[in-house]
Amino acid sequence: MTAPERDRSATPGQTPAGGHIRSKRALVEGRLLVLAAILMSALTLRVAVTAFTPLAKQIGQDIGYSTAVVGVFGMIPTAMFALAGLLTPILTSRLGLEATALTAMLLTGVGSAVRAIVPDTWELLVFSALALSGMGIGNVVIPPLVKRYFSDKLALLSSLYIVAVQLGTVLPAMITVPVAQAHGWRISLGMWALLAFAAALPWLGVLRVRRHAALADTTEMPADAPESTGKVWKSPLAWGMALMFGMTSLITYSLFAWMPTIFTEAGASAGFGGSMVGLFALFGLGAALTAPMVVGRMKNPFPIVIGCAVFFLAGFAGLLIAPMSVPLLWVLFLGLGPSTFPMALTLINLRSRTGAGSAALSGFTQGVGYTVACVGPLLFGALHSMTGGWLAPFAFLVVAVLVLLAGGWLACKPQLLEDTWN
Repeated sequence: MTAPERDRSATPGQTPAGGHIRSKRALVEGRLLVLAAILMSALTLRVAVTAFTPLAKQIGQDIGYSTAVVGVFGMIPTAMFALAGLLTPILTSRLGLEATALTAMLLTGVGSAVRAIVPDTWELLVFSALALSGMGIGNVVIPPLVKRYFSDKLALLSSLYIVAVQLGTVLPAMITVPVAQAHGWRISLGMWALLAFAAALPWLGVLRVRRHAALADTTEMPADAPESTGKVWKSPLAWGMALMFGMTSLITYSLFAWMPTIFTEAGASAGFGGSMVGLFALFGLGAALTAPMVVGRMKNPFPIVIGCAVFFLAGFAGLLIAPMSVPLLWVLFLGLGPSTFPMALTLINLRSRTGAGSAALSGFTQGVGYTVACVGPLLFGALHSMTGGWLAPFAFLVVAVLVLLAGGWLACKPQLLEDTWN
């Protein structure tokens, strides 16, 4: 019900002005609840990845899988994120954005809890995939939720939720090894399910508010909007976004999966390797906080993409030539390189005119991007196994940087999806 309709339906004892004030208060309260739900959900969107990677060798020794399986575990996140990118638009059309976000948190929580108690490798793979599918759905559904409820503060809200994603990446990587040493890897791996279940609670509240309260909500996405009939795969902008996002993810998840091994083969301890993964994510916090604001003020932010490529290449060279000389510097460079990740998430909303366009671009960007990215950790590890060194794997990542630049050039052009998808 719109505000004028509520005014016309006011009872004799209820003035239109009073009803309007109450509806505005309800809308503000509803937006605060959604904000809490979005930020809590964002905290869960990487924990199943970075909680596992530092423990991969220990878990393999306990339940019995080879080092080669680490590459398979490294591929699962991007594979499930890709599947989620393709399936989430179907879910949102049937359930709505809010119910889909709730479903994502429940899948993440159940998968994270069960995989911590299973005895066999295949079960660990299956329930890791379940948790990661929930995270993938959350990846896709949050940008259009931001656009729906906070279209007047896109840059600020993008910064907040991307920072939350980064925090959810950093914390598990930093504390998972100490907790495992004190209480065992199953406690260390399974405790993150509590965060996902906690993130589900505000979505229950959001659904209740939307069902039972008549809010002055003008943020609904009209199902019959003419813009929703475009074919997103025909847009050069969408392909540029997918390539930029996909190559960033390919590089990032390859490093998440193999950085501990790179350092341990160079003579470092397992704890040192895990802490470097945490710092890799931590150094991205600054970019997550500032990139959306900077991108929002630039007509064409492609120079930032070039800078990120330079950081990537410098970090690759350091890890390849002398990984233990100044490891903090190499990890700093590598942590700044994925600034194209918050850029892409911000551009999803800045390069779309409507909520329907944002949802379509989010699904396509992440579906195609993660499909391409899923080969990264597996191929990186295969090249290392075949050659016995790290030169070929890093040459592969250099090619990915070049593709990232090509995608960024298309994605950063000042244009809108709805003007290019037909």
